[in-house]
Formats: sequence, structure tokens, C-alpha cells
Amino acid sequence: MIVTRRTTFRLYPTKSQKSKLDYWRRLHKDLYNACLYHRKTEYQRFGKSISYYDQQNILPDFKECWHEYKELGSQALQATVKRVDYAFQRFFSGLGGYPKFKSARHYRGWTYPATCVGKAHTTGDNGYLELSNLGSIQIRGRARTWGTPTTCTIIWKQGKWYASITVNCEPARETSTGAIGLDFGVYHEASLFGWNNN
Repeated sequence: MIVTRRTTFRLYPTKSQKSKLDYWRRLHKDLYNACLYHRKTEYQRFGKSISYYDQQNILPDFKECWHEYKELGSQALQATVKRVDYAFQRFFSGLGGYPKFKSARHYRGWTYPATCVGKAHTTGDNGYLELSNLGSIQIRGRARTWGTPTTCTIIWKQGKWYASITVNCEPARETSTGAIGLDFGVYHEASLFGWNNN
């Protein structure tokens, strides 16, 4: 049976990689806030609801105006736009409050879809992660069960970087050939005395 599991690895970027990761995090935060502002003002001023697809289709023109976003990758930018959409879905379904603008301190990271995480060079026990326009970053951690990567979320937490990778896998538990005893417990005891077959 195929299941989805998540494993978080610690990232060990170089000084230049760390600087770029910090910069990318700010860019994703600004994109998130811009999408939120777009939805909010379009509805308040014109009564128009903006969908995920509306904002996704704007991204090519957006990158032509803001060239620094080109190196982040289209799919990673789409995932950030999708985060805004999820926040509004939660609000409209009564599962959360109205989405708020994010500060740099509270914006944790961004997500790459499957096609961008095919370069996770690991079998679930340490290794390195290769990201476009950034190079290879050493990762440390151990997955209980490894499989085919589906998403990778880059997370900044308390001054450290992490990669949270989801994989599709078939869980397998190791078993030994030793004897196993099971005790189900006994709640009632019955005794028969004077049993006579005659």
C-alpha cells in the first residue's frame, strides 16, 4: 500500500547559499503579501473575487517586471500563490481567520513540487539537496521509510534551515525470526468439579 510520509532534514548551506536562501525567503514573503493585497483590494474596490488561476496567470508578466523572481522557478512561485488560496479557502470554510500579511520574521519558507525535488540525492539517510540556481546543499537526517519525493518545503526556523520532504512509499517494518509471546489477559476463570461421564 502506497502512503505519503514526511521527513525533515537539517540543511547545512554555505555562507553564500544562506545569504541567497534568506533573500529568496523575503521574495516569497513579498509575493504572498502582494497576492493577499491584490485579492483584498479587488474585492473592496470593485466587488471582484480573485481566484488562484487569476493570480497564477499573472506570474509571467509579474516576472517580466520583477526580474529577481525569475531565478526562484515558476512552480515554486505558483506554490506560494497557492498558499494564499489555501488561506482564503480556510477562511471561507470557517476553519481560520481572515488571512494576514506576513512579516519577514514570521514567514517560514516556500515549497517546491515533485519536478523540482527529483534532485534530492539521498536514500533517506543524510545526503544532499540540489536546488536550481543554488547548487548542492548538505542535508542530515534519517527517514523511517524512504520512497519517491513529491514535495520539498524549505523552512527557516530559529536561524536554521531545514528541508521537509514528502515521499510516496511502501512502509515496511523489520521483523526478526525470534519467538514472540502475546498476553491478551484473563478476566474470568471457570472451574468444573465432579464432572462425571456416567
